[in-house]
Amino acid sequence: MGMDALLVMAAWYGAHMLRFNFEIPQASMALLTRALPFIVVIKIVTFYFFDLYQGMWRYTSITDLFNIIKASAVSSFLIIVVVLFSHGFAGFARSVFIIDAGLTIVLISSSRLGIRLYFWLGWGDRSLRISPIRFFARSPRSPKDVKRLLIIGAGDGGEKIYREIRDNAHLQYKIVGFIDDDRTKTRMKIHGVPVLGATSEMKAIAARVKADESLIAIPSATSQQMRDIVDHCKECGIPFKTLPGMGELIDGKVTVKAIRDVAYRDLLGREPVHLDEERIGAYLENTRVLVTGAGGSIGSELCRQICRFQPASVILYEGAESPLYDMEVELNSNFPHTKIIPVLADIRDRQELSHAFEAYSPQVVFHAAAYKHVPMLELRSWKAVMNNILGTRNVIDISRKYSVERFVFVSTDKAVRPANIMGATKRVTELLVQGQNDCGKSLIPFMIVRFGNVVGSAGSVVPLFKKQIEKGGPVTVTDREVTRYFMTTPEACQLILQAGAMGEGGEIFVLDMGPPIKIDDMARDLIRLSGFEPDVDIKIEYIGLRPGEKLHEELITEGEGVVRTTHEKIMVLRGTACDQAFLNGKIDELTRLARDQDAEKIKAKLQEIVPEYSPAASRD
Repeated sequence: MGMDALLVMAAWYGAHMLRFNFEIPQASMALLTRALPFIVVIKIVTFYFFDLYQGMWRYTSITDLFNIIKASAVSSFLIIVVVLFSHGFAGFARSVFIIDAGLTIVLISSSRLGIRLYFWLGWGDRSLRISPIRFFARSPRSPKDVKRLLIIGAGDGGEKIYREIRDNAHLQYKIVGFIDDDRTKTRMKIHGVPVLGATSEMKAIAARVKADESLIAIPSATSQQMRDIVDHCKECGIPFKTLPGMGELIDGKVTVKAIRDVAYRDLLGREPVHLDEERIGAYLENTRVLVTGAGGSIGSELCRQICRFQPASVILYEGAESPLYDMEVELNSNFPHTKIIPVLADIRDRQELSHAFEAYSPQVVFHAAAYKHVPMLELRSWKAVMNNILGTRNVIDISRKYSVERFVFVSTDKAVRPANIMGATKRVTELLVQGQNDCGKSLIPFMIVRFGNVVGSAGSVVPLFKKQIEKGGPVTVTDREVTRYFMTTPEACQLILQAGAMGEGGEIFVLDMGPPIKIDDMARDLIRLSGFEPDVDIKIEYIGLRPGEKLHEELITEGEGVVRTTHEKIMVLRGTACDQAFLNGKIDELTRLARDQDAEKIKAKLQEIVPEYSPAASRD
């Protein structure tokens, strides 16, 4: 305030000097001096009410400039009104007030800008201090250990990344140029940095500007665009990283922290999911939400995205200690205003479930806990029965008992015409969940969300391929023609939340997974992404389908009528009516067989419940 008071005095005096051509008459000088305390008080008080003393000057922005303009205009207006009614402008030159307002804006904003420049140059931090000589040599970063960076994408993402790197003196990067395929941008400049050309010219451009690294800053890039850009980056022979797609940037913020290595999910080119956030918030905001399997790949991402909608509490129900602890720490750090409740418990234990529901009274339940490794469950079918079927029945029964408001069950495409134990047990649980509404057992809306493989999840083939590539190969593919549906974890979880908002009870929501992807193509893409050539540097071996695996997965069972919903990526279908008494009786028999660990009889019993279940290595 003291500095602003001095600047206000300087503006008032300077306005008179300019008005009277630097020769102020004696009478005007007397009025200037008499009015000065009043001018200073009016302006400083007005500045205070416009929050000019609330901001951190080192981060001065356009918003602060607008506040200064508004505060100066209002204070000048107040001064004119007071002078008009007290003196009628007698002795005052009217143009002085206009000049004074302009000088006030210039001086006050310049003082803020000077502070920002001081910190931007690193003079507020001795370890980052830059000499004026180096500044005027156009190098606001020390040349030692500074990497010369090319930003691919001269759009909003590239501009935001540029500003963050420019404003953070700790980031040892110098932006040497932008690259963009929009020819109208070539030779244009963003904050003084030129757009040097298109991606097809990248090799020559990188050599010319001596780039050390490149950054792909196009969050909305399609699959083909990413593949082309990655190919050009490899030609340059310099490291490259990317910003995640908009599906991963769930808060919409493009920051340096989001930068990571290019991963296979970037090559999927999935379009961003457009959520009806108002509808989702209507059932999640200020509610108590329980997520089973909260430490798993789907469960953990569900928890992250649920927390965005400000629930009253999120109950993390998980049987594995370490993932539960990690999830609790992460959510408490990122969402401090949401109550996070970790519960180390098993869905197979009804007593533990009852205690958790009684203690925390969840209103919405997302049931994501399941065993899902196909080959493993083929060897231990009784584990799949106890966890996937009996565990789910426990969660359903306890949810009904404590009258939850909404129940969402996470299923899989392997439940469609299942060829393995995992898929068959998930199909049984689908029938169990669906029957809660179709058979009139409950008024609580129970719904199912069915989708395919999730890239990077614990059961995904991608981590396996990466490990094999790191070891130098070979990469093992079951069959040249095998295909699977894939989507990213954030996309899957966003659609689960959206389906949960749309369901009225008894529906099976099917997520639009896009076209199926050949696993052979995926393996080759991952090898190239790692900097190798398939069948040259890294060998691919075809090992044949394992027990329980199908050549092609499906998302819809024959006889299920699928209907489009109001959301472009979600379809809904209803199966035939079920006999819950029959189903529960068979589940009781399955449970007894599981306790006896009788694998053959378990398969036979599953076929009685799910006639389309065909336990074979391949039926295609």
